Amino acid sequence: MAEADTKKMIDGNALVSMCLSRAGTDRMFGVVGIPVTSLANRAVALGVRFIAFHNEQSAGYATSAYGYLTGRPGVLLTVSGPGCVHGLAGLSNASANAWPMVLISGSSDQSLAGRGDFQELDQVAAVKPFAKFSAKATDITEIPKSVFSVVDWAVAGRPGGTYLDLPTDVLHQTVEESEAEILIAEALNSRDKSLIENPRIDNSKIDKAVELLRSAQRPLIVFGKGAAYAKSEIELTKLVESTGIPFLPTPMGKGLISDKHELAATAARSLAIGKCDVALIVGARLNWLLHFGQPPKWSKDVKFIIVDVCEEEIELRKPFLGILGDAKEVLGLIHKQIKDDPFCLGKTHPWIEAVRNKARDNVAKMEVQLSKVVVPFNFLTPMKIIRDAILGVGSPAPVVVSEGANTMDVGRSVLVQTEPRTRLDAGTWGTMGVGLGYCIAAAVASPDRLVVAVEGDSGFGFSAMEVETLVRYQLPVVVIVFNNGGVYGGDRRNPEEITGPYKDDPAPTSFVPGAAYHILIEAFGGKGYLAGTPDELRSALAESFSARKPAVINVTIDPYAGAESGRMQHMN
Repeated sequence: MAEADTKKMIDGNALVSMCLSRAGTDRMFGVVGIPVTSLANRAVALGVRFIAFHNEQSAGYATSAYGYLTGRPGVLLTVSGPGCVHGLAGLSNASANAWPMVLISGSSDQSLAGRGDFQELDQVAAVKPFAKFSAKATDITEIPKSVFSVVDWAVAGRPGGTYLDLPTDVLHQTVEESEAEILIAEALNSRDKSLIENPRIDNSKIDKAVELLRSAQRPLIVFGKGAAYAKSEIELTKLVESTGIPFLPTPMGKGLISDKHELAATAARSLAIGKCDVALIVGARLNWLLHFGQPPKWSKDVKFIIVDVCEEEIELRKPFLGILGDAKEVLGLIHKQIKDDPFCLGKTHPWIEAVRNKARDNVAKMEVQLSKVVVPFNFLTPMKIIRDAILGVGSPAPVVVSEGANTMDVGRSVLVQTEPRTRLDAGTWGTMGVGLGYCIAAAVASPDRLVVAVEGDSGFGFSAMEVETLVRYQLPVVVIVFNNGGVYGGDRRNPEEITGPYKDDPAPTSFVPGAAYHILIEAFGGKGYLAGTPDELRSALAESFSARKPAVINVTIDPYAGAESGRMQHMN
C-alpha cells in the first residue's frame, strides 16, 4: 500500500472539535442540523457533553448562564441562517450581562454567496451588534486560530459574546491529521495571552480607596454578578467582616455573602443607598438596577469607588475613584491594606445601628405579611412555603432560577440566598424566557446542586417545551409555575377598553384559565403536581426535592393577586 493511502485525513468538523477540546470546552449547547450535525457528533466523541435543545433561543440562554456559572465561555452550536438568528437571543443576553459565550454557526457554501443558497445570510453582519469579536474560517487551515480567538476574546476584559462562522465548504474540506496537529500547535503558540490576563492594578488607587473607606461616616459596599463571576466571595467576606461595613448585593449578587449576614443591608436598601457617603461598587454597573447612581435615590454628595474590569465602564460613570482590575484581586489588595492598619465600625456605630434597625423593621413587616395564609393563593403565601423548603435543603444550596414580573419581584424580596452564584434571574436586560435554559445550564454546571425554578406562567411559556430536555437528560430540576392565568394575571382592562370588533377575544394579557402545565412534563415521563393549598404545595415540594428528578409544580394563583408590570408599572 502506498504511503499516501495510509495517511489519516480529518475534515473541518473534526478539526473544530479538536480545537474546542484543546481550548477547554467541556460542554456545548445547541440545536443540530445542516451543516453542523457532524461537528456535534465529533465533539461528543472527544469528550464534550452536548446538550441538545428544541429551540436555539433557550439553548443560547443556557450557554450564556453556563459561562457565568463556570467562568469559562459557554459554547452554542446552531445551523445556518435562521438558526444563527435564533441564537442571537443568547448572544445578546451574554453581552448585556457581561458573560462569556461563543456562538458557532454553520453557514452557506462560500462559492454560492449572493445566489440564494440554502439558509443564506451574512451572519457576520447579523451578529455585529451583539458580538465583541467575530471570526470566519474561510479555509480549513484557519480553523484553529479562529477557534482560539473567539474563546479568548469571550473572556477578555469585560466578558461577552463572540461569534465563529463556519461555511459548509470549510467543514467539508480535509487535511492530514499530522498537519492538523501542526496547525493547532501554531495557533496555540500564537494566542494573544494579553487577552486572558487581568489588567494591572494601580496600587496608588488602592491606597485612596482605603482612605476613603476609613474616613467615611456612612460607607456601603455594593456588589453584583461581576463580583460573583470573579469568585470574589472570600475576599469580599473578609473585607466586610474586618471593617464592619454594611453591604448591598444586586439581585444576582445575592448569596456572595449570605443574605442572613448581620451586615446585610438588602432589607434597608432605600436607607443604605440614600444615606451612604462613600459607596464601594464592585462588579456592578450604575445602571437602571442601581438608579444610575443619581439623586434622589442616592445622595448628591456620595463618593463612588467603582471597581470594574472595563475601563470604558469607569469612564462612563465618572466616579470619584475608579479602579481598573479583577474584583477578586482588587478586594484582596484593599483588605490587605486595611489589615496592616485596621479599622472597624462597631455594632454601636450610628450608621450600623441605623441600617440594622431599618432592616429589622422591614423584615418584621414582611414576616407579618408572610404569616398570613391566603387561599386562593396570593404571591406571598406560596413564596414563603417555597423559601422554607429551599432553606431546608441545606448545603449545597439549590440554584434558584426566577423570572416573571410579580413572581420574580416577590421572589427577590422573599427568597433567601446563602451561597454564591445560586440565583439566576432576568438580569441586566430584564430578559423573559430565560428560565428553562438557565435551569439546564445550572444543572449541567453544578450537578451536585438541586435546581429550583420559580416562574410566572408567562415566563414559563417561552421555553416550556424544554421540560422534555430536562427529562431526556434526567436533570435535577424542579420547575414551580405560578399560574395566574396570563401576563400579570387575567383580564385587567377597564370597561372602556373592551370595545371594537374583537372585544370578545381574550385580553392580550390572558391565557387559558386553569392551564394544566403539570401535565406537560408527564407526557415525557416527568412528574407533575397541582397545588392550590399550603398542604398540597408542601407535599409537592417535599416529594420533588427528595426525588431530585425533573418535575413541574403547577401552583394556582388568584389572577388578580399581582400588579400589572410588577414593580415597573411606571414604564408600561
